[in-house]
Amino acid sequence: MNRAYYDDSISNFLKTAPEEIIGRIAVKNQFSLEQTQKEAWLEEITILNEVLPSYQGAIYFEYTIPRMGQRIDVLLLIGSVIFILEFKVGEKEYPSYAIDQVWDYALDLKNFHETSHDKLIAPILIATNAKNSDTIVSITPQNDQLLIPIRSSSESLGSIIKSVLDLFNDGEIIDSDVWEGGRYCPTPTIIEAAMALYNNHSVLDISRSDASAINLSQTSEAVSEIIRLSKMNSDKSICFVTGVPGAGKTLVGLNVATTHIDKSSELYSVFLSGNGPLVAILQEALARDKVSRANKVGVKFKKGEARSEVKAFIQIVHHFRDDSLRDEKPPIEHVALFDEAQRAWTLEQTSTFMRQKKGKPDFNQSEPEFLISCLDRHPDWAVVVCLVGGGQEINTGEAGISEWIEALERSFPDWRIYISDKLSDSEYNAEEILKRIKNRKNVKYLDSLHLAVSMRSFRAENVSLLFKQLLDLNIKEAQITLKQINSNYPIVITRDLSKAKQWLKNKARGSERYGIVVSSQAQRLKPFAIDVKSQIDPIHWFLDDKDDVRSSYFLEDVATEFHVQGLELDWACVVWDGDFQHNSNGWIYKSFSGNKWKNIKSPERKKYLKNAYRVLLTRARQGMVIVIPEGNLDDWTRPPQFYDPTFEFLKEIGFMII
Repeated sequence: MNRAYYDDSISNFLKTAPEEIIGRIAVKNQFSLEQTQKEAWLEEITILNEVLPSYQGAIYFEYTIPRMGQRIDVLLLIGSVIFILEFKVGEKEYPSYAIDQVWDYALDLKNFHETSHDKLIAPILIATNAKNSDTIVSITPQNDQLLIPIRSSSESLGSIIKSVLDLFNDGEIIDSDVWEGGRYCPTPTIIEAAMALYNNHSVLDISRSDASAINLSQTSEAVSEIIRLSKMNSDKSICFVTGVPGAGKTLVGLNVATTHIDKSSELYSVFLSGNGPLVAILQEALARDKVSRANKVGVKFKKGEARSEVKAFIQIVHHFRDDSLRDEKPPIEHVALFDEAQRAWTLEQTSTFMRQKKGKPDFNQSEPEFLISCLDRHPDWAVVVCLVGGGQEINTGEAGISEWIEALERSFPDWRIYISDKLSDSEYNAEEILKRIKNRKNVKYLDSLHLAVSMRSFRAENVSLLFKQLLDLNIKEAQITLKQINSNYPIVITRDLSKAKQWLKNKARGSERYGIVVSSQAQRLKPFAIDVKSQIDPIHWFLDDKDDVRSSYFLEDVATEFHVQGLELDWACVVWDGDFQHNSNGWIYKSFSGNKWKNIKSPERKKYLKNAYRVLLTRARQGMVIVIPEGNLDDWTRPPQFYDPTFEFLKEIGFMII
């Protein structure tokens, strides 16, 4: 696949007139072409004409990075080295954002481009008017065939390229045809995925294409086929999509919703979630991206308008519910996709809310039953898609998936049911209700409705399995799984929060996002300046840059399981408090009330707390540090015995100590 606006051999490039090269670039350019851009290309060509005459290889201008939606100014293949050149024409300094930019390009190729994985990559930032440049060329501490970004002036670029080749050009010469044919296999964050899908990429463009993860597209196709058949046969259908944490359930839902984004179409779909932070972050990210893209092509677009458009297809489930309470006509959508459907409310929780907040004293439906009834208003066909995470219920009143099937049994006997064949697994808590519908007509089990492989980490597929084993106290199995992922996905433990913060900063490169996450019940971390009662704005925490004190990068504000469920960081610090303790008998569950810890006795609340830690421990894409404080003998709310056994338990599993 040709990803560049211009590509050729270096020898042909040197023979070609600059005007012809600019013309070839301009033909493929998708944005308004300003004179300043033409002048920048001309200066880049002039500099490279002086630098490259003694080299053989290939050259690419405006090389597209699909996952990031950006383009590398110039990419060179010389010998066994890939050079990434980012030009800042007219700049005298090397701004930090530009250094992160060239880092990100290099990391993206290293991690996601198949034929770049094992190549030496040299990212170079060229400030054309700079007076100083780097004289030392060095490999990163990770020793992963990636050089630390090099700062170069126009004059020093030639000597820097020569230094890199003198030091590192000892591998197999890169064949440009083979390199160009390499698959681009990104595993985007859900924010990146939403932006790509919203801008008409397919799920195949943004998901990995290796055999172990191929069922992401298969599941999307299975859901689309259920929608097609339901429309064709005037059926009403519900399907349950299951998956391990990070497997792409939300991605499947967004893919269907963005495929059917046209309101005039009968297939128009809406993506619904009860996860307020996730919806707010996705809406804001898409709105910012829409405004940014419009600005690049010279179109003025207000963020308020962008938000209105985005909110049409990504909605908080409670807004959809409230609209359906006010208006008893069928909704405009024939297809509704419910993310984290296991978190929908029980009959008791829904009735209490309706009585106290909506003035409806006699409301007698659970949230699943009412939501199905809204789609059931259509006289012809409708589809409900439930995206289900196992062990993800984290709040009082969340019904779990069995209530959806209970509602179908009570009130919707004619609806067709399509079920993932893994819904019977213990973490979904649906075994009993599945037995009851064993003889119901029009129930179909499909293995294509289960996403078995975590897409969250391109470095390790078994992170969620490791923490399931850890939480289930399966020590031997956890030890084996940890050994399998250790080399690619570092997990360390420490008693020192300052060491953990430094570990995060040392590990993250470019704009890789890192932050601190804690349980919402972790109320005795205040001595470490961690106050879970101090509310964060998840939009700023997840979307803002390193120079914003409200962002996760500052390691000042912390997010809880409610903020991060369904979202990801590249690197995470999990700080473990006395609410969830380990001892010789297993887990101890506590809540802090007044000035002391109290034992949690309710099985339901115990499940919520355990699941909170499950969520926290599966947020990181690349690695994490877990902090278990020392405790303090002078503070009866933080005695060492609340923390030491947990640390020893993690140590026994084999986590490295820093």
